[in-house]
Amino acid sequence: MAKSDDEKMQGRIHGEQFEPENDDSMLMRLVFMVLIAFMMSIAQTALGVATIVQFVIMLVSDKKPNERLADFGLNLGIWMAKAARYQTAGSNVKPWPWTELD
Repeated sequence: MAKSDDEKMQGRIHGEQFEPENDDSMLMRLVFMVLIAFMMSIAQTALGVATIVQFVIMLVSDKKPNERLADFGLNLGIWMAKAARYQTAGSNVKPWPWTELD
């Protein structure tokens, strides 16, 4: 039986993350943390632009949001949450592109 979109989304947000078998050295973790910090700054810029575009779309379309842009924001938020977990050592699972975006 196929999962509904809501079930898939809940799995992406709250689902189990499989920790890697081998931990990275502290130097490699530092390299990944710097790269991810740079990627998060780009993601914040993209989120700001998407927010403004979505607001304009809602202004001209009688408060109806663009679904694709809303989905993009949801995916971006999930990625940022995974990145934040890695950055703060809440998880050893690196975000996309090192693991699946799922």
